[in-house]
Amino acid sequence: MNESVLTPDVEGGAASRAPRGTHARKGLVLAALGIVFGDIGTSPLYALQTVFAIDDGAVRPTPDDVYGVISLMFWSITLIVSVKYIGVVMRADNEGEGGVMALAALARRLHAERGRPTTWLLLVGVVGVALFYGDSLITPAISVLSAVEGLEVAAPALSHVVLPIAAVILTLLFAAQRFGTGRVGRLFGPVTAAWLAALALGGLGQVVQHLEVLQGLSPTWAVLFVVDHPGIAFVAIGAVVLVITGAEALYADMGHFGRRPILRAWFFFVFPALVLNYLGQAALVLHVPGAADSPFFLLYPHWARIPMVVLATAATVIASQAVISGAFSLSRQAMQLGLLPPLTVRQTSEEESGQIYLPGVNAMLFVGVLVLMLGFGSSERLATAYGVSVTGALVVDTVLLLLVARVLWHWQPWKLALAAVGFGGVELVFLAGNLSKVFSGGWLPLLIAAVVFTVMTTWRRGREIVSANRRRMEGSMVDFVVEARRHHGARVRGVAVFPHPSKETAPLALRANTQHNHVLHETVIIVSMASASVPHVPPSERLTVDDLGYADDGIQHLSVRLGFADEPDLPAALRQAQREHLLKPDPVDLDEASYFLSRGSIRRTAAPGMAPWRKVLFVALAKGAANPAAYFCLPPDSTVTMGSDVEV
Repeated sequence: MNESVLTPDVEGGAASRAPRGTHARKGLVLAALGIVFGDIGTSPLYALQTVFAIDDGAVRPTPDDVYGVISLMFWSITLIVSVKYIGVVMRADNEGEGGVMALAALARRLHAERGRPTTWLLLVGVVGVALFYGDSLITPAISVLSAVEGLEVAAPALSHVVLPIAAVILTLLFAAQRFGTGRVGRLFGPVTAAWLAALALGGLGQVVQHLEVLQGLSPTWAVLFVVDHPGIAFVAIGAVVLVITGAEALYADMGHFGRRPILRAWFFFVFPALVLNYLGQAALVLHVPGAADSPFFLLYPHWARIPMVVLATAATVIASQAVISGAFSLSRQAMQLGLLPPLTVRQTSEEESGQIYLPGVNAMLFVGVLVLMLGFGSSERLATAYGVSVTGALVVDTVLLLLVARVLWHWQPWKLALAAVGFGGVELVFLAGNLSKVFSGGWLPLLIAAVVFTVMTTWRRGREIVSANRRRMEGSMVDFVVEARRHHGARVRGVAVFPHPSKETAPLALRANTQHNHVLHETVIIVSMASASVPHVPPSERLTVDDLGYADDGIQHLSVRLGFADEPDLPAALRQAQREHLLKPDPVDLDEASYFLSRGSIRRTAAPGMAPWRKVLFVALAKGAANPAAYFCLPPDSTVTMGSDVEV
């Protein structure tokens, strides 16, 4: 196991982010269309169709039901997306970054500064992350499948090739991840803009013909629907929530674009296009009840359906790409916070640090997505499983938001109660409506979330035990320095760098080098990397050097503080310390430096502290961890691994 895995830190710090002008550039708005709104922008493909298909047609294509459902959809989008996320949540940024991990880290920092316990806040964040992974598996499957299913409407003779075509598209999508999305990403905005235009035009045609459908925007229809048909409304809510899938992406991608471009893209383009399309589908269902089986594709004339299948497929690939990229980013943040073992991370762009590729995560997502798609067989069946992860993530965000608002904005109790009822109350109803479908597919995201939660908490607890045992083996760093000065052993030329969690104990590799090889380099640099609870730490605030009590013995400690979204590049940190003349003697010959990793095997014992089955899981995770040399970007030809077995 790598003894230098980053450890969580509850300290704050200013983030490094580029200044933004007072007016968002058009390019940022266009880019936000492609990256931010891919998921929620493709929900018209399956949302209304699922409402009428759920529970064997409990919701009927009658005026009362149709107007009630459309009213629920419109006000759900308005309340959750427009008011909650864009109006409130996006103001709670963690040094410019968003997402459940950033929000949990912000809540921990704010409450830690006031001396309050924060471990439970981390667990709340882990629940949100676990639910996001469920979303990451279901979104590509349901999005691409729902688009390709348009062939069943446009060309019924091709119905038998829907699943194979969707499987090929997803295979190509995941295979392309290793090459990065930089070049293809430039097309995301224009393609999504074309998709939104098609949504608006398709819906507008029906709305113009049947203007009476506009009355569905009145909240009275939603109230009457719930009051007159509470049972049916409860069932419908389980599918209505599909209109807000991807709402968290507005917040999670804020660090890439800023709040203003996302706000403008939403209110000027996405929101109107979605509303028009849903109104158009409702008008079609009212006047052609049989269209409820596929209201989206039947909006368009026969000649346009094949082109719409192609455009829908492109849009759903973009939506899937956004979710996959989000899973990569979130996985790296979880590694930095000590919630996942170190995994191989490859940078796919020299210009954008956020464009990364994690082969292990990509492979697991690919297998999971294919299994889901082939196992469920249709977007309609997948939709029953989709809502639990979406609504669960919404509730987690609301809980964290209330905790942040109380401290950051000093909200009064009445305002907190209003937000809790207005946001949390509605979301809990959505969650309850989806939990009623646990046995018909809703168990899937719960199972995925449970597995992810178990993995993260097991890794975190296992690291705590192993770290404590390892510290006892390592002994005091101060004692080691005193002993080295007293005995004046052989000092060989060169620089030795030892990645290590702290300066309190001596690295096992350093002890092994002196006790067994009887060698101590002229210059010894112990490097500790710690992750702060902010996304980025400015270079000027990252480095601290300690001579460990003596300025003339060539042994020094370099502390590196990184944000949870920063790359743990150890040689880059050393070069920065060199430029700032922090290392002694000045200059240090880093080109000839040797890196010594302390990495021993994990040995299971009967000691208390963790259940036996969790110890088995922890050992398996440790064995599957990435090579720490690659994780810390160490040069392979100059890296030596040494260590002893550590018990858990």
